[in-house]
Amino acid sequence: MAKKKKIDEQALADAYNRALSLEKSGQFTEAAEAYRKVLALDPDDHGGAAVRLASMGLGDTPPKAPDAYVATLFDQHAEAFESILVDQLEYCVPMLTRQRIQALGLGPFKKMLDLGCGTGLTGGALRDIVEDITGLDISENMVEIAHEKDLYETLYVSEAADYLEDNEDGPFDLVTATDVLPYLGFLEELFFGVADNMTAGGYFIFSSETLPEDTLQGRDFMVGPHQRFAHASAYVARALDGAGFDVIEMIDITVRLEDGAPIAGHLVTAKRRAE
Repeated sequence: MAKKKKIDEQALADAYNRALSLEKSGQFTEAAEAYRKVLALDPDDHGGAAVRLASMGLGDTPPKAPDAYVATLFDQHAEAFESILVDQLEYCVPMLTRQRIQALGLGPFKKMLDLGCGTGLTGGALRDIVEDITGLDISENMVEIAHEKDLYETLYVSEAADYLEDNEDGPFDLVTATDVLPYLGFLEELFFGVADNMTAGGYFIFSSETLPEDTLQGRDFMVGPHQRFAHASAYVARALDGAGFDVIEMIDITVRLEDGAPIAGHLVTAKRRAE
């Protein structure tokens, strides 16, 4: 096996900072060229150059955010994650999830899988209506914080699709994925993986972000201005149907604030069809 080339961390930091500075000053063509140099130095893309290129409309839209980027991003922000997300960005999707479960008269549940569990916000919101909760996140630092809260019976550091392919913990009668889709473009792999790990009649509840139709321009998904994936509601519904789910509801929500402005999205509740 070929040995991986060692990254020149200083050269990479200099290249990334130059690219980011060019982007922030509105010199997008020059920034795109600089981000391509970043990718040449770091093919695993710890800095998310690929999603920044797509966000500027100067690169192909990747099927998902690079694993190395997502893990690095959340590892770096783990300690301050909840104060930033909840207090500053007014993120309340876990409690909205609980409200919808109660409004629809669902539960209690026997076994829940919390995809992208982070520091345990969704696990905490639903702890009293689930017997057994398994959580996983790609960020080791996030999982360590979730572990300290003693909310989960089982925790893993893993990418969601990888876990779903190899999982032997299920089946689950509730799967949640709050704030996971903004790091994915192509949804079919995740949705089929969830379906394969669920009981017939189980519920899949997740949030997504979206953009106006005139911005999406018929696309199923795109990288938005804040380097997060936005999905067309029709695509989400189509992908769910193809994976064997019936949509119970898809409600409009404000996912969070970004630069003080609300980010539009959906909270989706789907039910796994019997074979």
